[in-house]
Amino acid sequence: MSSTTAPIANDPSFENVWQELVYRGLVHVSTDAAALEELLAGEPITYYCGFDPTAPSLHLGNLVQILVLRRLQLAGHKPLGLVGGSTGLIGDPRPTAERTLNTKETVEEWVGYLRAQIERFLSFEGDNAARMVNNLDWTAPMSAIDFLREIGKHFRVGTMIKKDSVSARLNSPAGISYTEFSYQILQGMDFLELYRQYDCVLQTGGSDQWGNLTSGTDLIHRVEGVSVHAIGTPLITNSDGSKFGKSEGNAIWLDAQMCSPYAFYQFWLNTDDADVATRLKVFTFLTRAEIEALEQKIADEPFRREAQRRLAWEVTALVHGVDAATAAIDASQALFGQGELASLDADTLAAALRELPNITAAPGITIAQALVETGLCASLGEARRAVSQGGVSIDNEKVADEAALVTGALPGRVSVLRRGKKTLAGIFITE
Repeated sequence: MSSTTAPIANDPSFENVWQELVYRGLVHVSTDAAALEELLAGEPITYYCGFDPTAPSLHLGNLVQILVLRRLQLAGHKPLGLVGGSTGLIGDPRPTAERTLNTKETVEEWVGYLRAQIERFLSFEGDNAARMVNNLDWTAPMSAIDFLREIGKHFRVGTMIKKDSVSARLNSPAGISYTEFSYQILQGMDFLELYRQYDCVLQTGGSDQWGNLTSGTDLIHRVEGVSVHAIGTPLITNSDGSKFGKSEGNAIWLDAQMCSPYAFYQFWLNTDDADVATRLKVFTFLTRAEIEALEQKIADEPFRREAQRRLAWEVTALVHGVDAATAAIDASQALFGQGELASLDADTLAAALRELPNITAAPGITIAQALVETGLCASLGEARRAVSQGGVSIDNEKVADEAALVTGALPGRVSVLRRGKKTLAGIFITE
């Protein structure tokens, strides 16, 4: 794999950024498409996307929105990255149940985390420098009476209950609280405030947020008498219809402490052939020609998984940096005997081993015991036979004695146990 990544730039083969967004499958729903194409092909506009601090990190679904912000900025437009210090105190309605409200202190702390993550992807220099905003700045000073008089009077309950997220909850046993029901009003007010402060005329977001996006466009039309725009990106799913980026209920987080660069890299590397071209379009800055060439590789030589390796490299380097992506590749190769395990840094090696079957053991555990406790062998007898047949190695060195001790000789007091060519386990030796 090349040690360089694709330039962070829009593809010059497209006439304008709207056409590139459409090619990349990033427009699921929008206001007037023809008007949007004309708008985005013209003079710079100000646009925004909001991110609620409902967790201490953003995830892959948020990355879709961040990259849309960046693509539009590369086309000359001016991004506003909004972190919802006020909307994060409420949370948008989930389809099934009421959210647990986080404390104000927690939300404030998470605002800082999310802001730092978003800032890494945008440029804050030049004529179209990005700007970060927090909706708590204009929501907190407003009294409940002012909110109802100045904003609430423009919303019709009949329209509000038709929104998908609200309708789903109204028809569920959980129902919906007035707090979450009001979320769409707050998001609509955000768009109005940004229109007034920065002449912001476009909001982007996931298509599942379409009701909230149009709350803003409708409010601005009612109050200011002007038409503004919204773009809803598709929800990214796998070709089999399953949720993308979810494994046993866990999101793929952008924070390296919540999802290690190694695990992040492996997630992309394991992309199904049927999904990889879509992922390349959405999550990388590879050009149309480069993506088409990789699609051909998938058709001609799928066993080489060249497209998956390029996808994993590009997105991991984009999110975690080239050094972390390189370390993830080195760890992957070393685990399978194509590199020096001892040359890996302790954190990367530990993260890699946590993705394998693994145990924590006291000093003095034998190879045979480790084979059984890690599940690589079903019994001590099977473990002894595996060793005697030459099919076991520790830290990429063949094992001849089943009574030999696992020493945790690799960085961080760990060892890599292997049975056969591809069955691996990690062993963490306690102090």
